[in-house]
Order: sequence, then structure tokens, then C-alpha cells
Amino acid sequence: MKNILRLGVIAATSGLVMATGAAFADDDEIVVGMATAESGFMQAYDKPAQEAAMIRIDEINKAGGLLGKQIKVVTADTKTDRAEGAKAGLEVLDKGADLVIVSCDYDFGSPAALAAEAAGKVSFFLCAESIKAGIQGVGPHSFSASVLAAVQGATMAEWSFKKKNARSFYVLLDTWTEYNKGICDGFDWMAPKLEGAEVVGRDTFKNEDASIASQITRIKSLAKEPDAIMLCSMMPGVVSAIKQIRAAGIKSMILNGSGVDGSYWLNAVPDLSNFFVPVQGSIYGDDPNPAVEEFNKKYETVTGARPSSQYVYPGYVLIDIWAKAVDRAKSTDADAVVAELEKMKDEATLFGPRTFTNEIHHQNKGRYLISEVTAGKPKIVDEWTISESVPLEALLKQ
Repeated sequence: MKNILRLGVIAATSGLVMATGAAFADDDEIVVGMATAESGFMQAYDKPAQEAAMIRIDEINKAGGLLGKQIKVVTADTKTDRAEGAKAGLEVLDKGADLVIVSCDYDFGSPAALAAEAAGKVSFFLCAESIKAGIQGVGPHSFSASVLAAVQGATMAEWSFKKKNARSFYVLLDTWTEYNKGICDGFDWMAPKLEGAEVVGRDTFKNEDASIASQITRIKSLAKEPDAIMLCSMMPGVVSAIKQIRAAGIKSMILNGSGVDGSYWLNAVPDLSNFFVPVQGSIYGDDPNPAVEEFNKKYETVTGARPSSQYVYPGYVLIDIWAKAVDRAKSTDADAVVAELEKMKDEATLFGPRTFTNEIHHQNKGRYLISEVTAGKPKIVDEWTISESVPLEALLKQ
């Protein structure tokens, strides 16, 4: 189905690309197109990252612009709909976009990214964490600003083993999304490398399941409670799963991915403790890099509220690294910009280093902060970078 969608978008755009020439930017402007969700459930993910992107654009413009030009932003609403996403991509291209920014999720962002690829333009997913959000699912001009879900799973496996002495793990996979599967793929790649680690059981559930009683029964039937549960899930169903695990009296450390960062849901699981997630930056005011808290305050000044999760941050990162690539290329030409992006190795950003290659336009290794929830309160307790990059073959399992 996704291949059909891709072919349909390319076919549709091939006849329309020439039309984009009618709306080129003025000579003193560089156009960034945001084909993102302004309505529907994806708005909750896209809007914060888009606001962060706008903050970086404003900073660049106030500092004199990019290549001596001001960055102009044009937008189109995908309406959290794949067909509308393709239309939104075409709309911002028709307005002269040199860069097309698309939704946080691969499935919902790829139609607009495919439109950009067909037009020979660079696209960036705001915060998608599937390997498909890039070369593998879109094409050679497409990137993502976040860190792969597999890196999150691998990080939690290695960190909990080496820093929390976890030796026995139970894997609980929510099969709803590619993101969830990616977390568990990363865990499954790393766990065999940890001498003495043992997966004592594994199970699946669906995000919409009202009950995971049978899965909990199997955990409780183990001879010994596992040291850690690798829970590969996301909102909204993950909250119910966590609540049921703790209500059953299971006290094991619960590990998850970045998708559950944030305190907005914690009142649903009163006094939750021994719960850990990896984050790119702290929204809680305790990031070891004081510049992150400065950003949090600036975000609050601009938007009226502090960041609600770490998924704000990739929006800022993508504009920062794209602008660096444009500056180094001395051009917005897509091939020239891609060449500069692919030269980046551990490129410093406010939220950790970024590396791109001609094989992966995503992060298959990255520094994560570790957030622990104790008595319902999240706090940064550590940071970790996995000992080796997750290889492409492991990522393609998604």
C-alpha cells in the first residue's frame, strides 16, 4: 500500500513540478515550506516541533539571515490525512519552498516528503523515528531531525544493564506502530551483546486493548519477577498498560522509549516510580546543559507554555543543521545541501550531536539523557550513548 501511495504521489507530482516555478521566492528570500498538521491528532506532535523550528528561523533572520537572505515560511495543513499530506506538499512547493518540513510520523509525513523528492527538494521530518523517514522510505533528499526508535531501545538495554545491574528482562511490545516495533528491535539487537543478560519472556498487545491481564499473568507466573520490563509502547494505550502492571503489584523497573516523555499523563498513575525513558533534552529545568533551559524559557515566552515533551526539540535541530549545510554549500540547491549534510559527523547541536551518511539520513547512535520517574516526579538522573551504532540491517527489520 505504501509503495502504491509513493508511486501515486510521484506520478501526480511529475506533471506538476514545472508549476512550482511560478511562485519562486524573491531574490532576497529563502522559502521554507511546512506541510504539517494544523488539525487532527498529529497537530499535538507537529505543532510544538514546528514552533521550535520557527524560533530558530527567527534567530537566524535576526542575525542577518541565511546566505544574506531572510527565511520566509509558507504553510499548508495536512489535516492528519495522507492524501491531504500529498496536496500540502505540492502546495508549499508551488509557493517556492527550498526545504519542505513534514509531519513527525513517517506514515503521515511521507506523502509530503515524496512530493518534495519528486520535485528534487530537500525534506525533513520534524521528529519521525523510523528508518523509513529518510532514504529508505522516501529518497536521497529526505532526512529526519530526531533519533531512531531503535537507538532508544538499545540505549535502555545497555544503560539498565551497565548502570542499574538489570539482568533479566521481559519484553512487552505494543504492535500498533512502526515506532513501537523500532524500540523493541533496538532492544533485541543490543540485549544479546550484554553478557549475562537474559530475556525471560516476551509478549504483545495492542494499544487499544482495555486489558493486558493475560500478559500480566504470564509475567507474574515467572519464578522470579524480572529486573526490568522493556515496554515498547506509546500514548494513549501505554498509560493503561503501566497502570495495570503496577496495580498487579509488579515492581520491576519499566523501560520505555521517548514517546512517553512528559509529566502531563503521570496523574493517571499516581506515585509511579522505577520508570525510565531516554530523552534528547530535559523539559524539567534540570538539563545538564544550561542552554537547554534557556531555550525552554524562550519557548515559553514565545508560545505561552513550556515544552510538554522532548519532541519539541528536533524542530529546532532541523533548522539549525539545514541552515549550516546551506551556508557551507553557499546554495539551497538540494544536491549541494545533501552533500554537506552527509559530511556532518557528530555535528554539535543544542540537543546532542548529529551525524548523517550517504546510507542513513537519521541518527543510529546518539547521546540520551535518562529520565527517571519517582513518586510521580520525573528527573534527569544520567546520560548514555550506546557503545556502537545500530547497523542498517537491524534498522530495516522495522
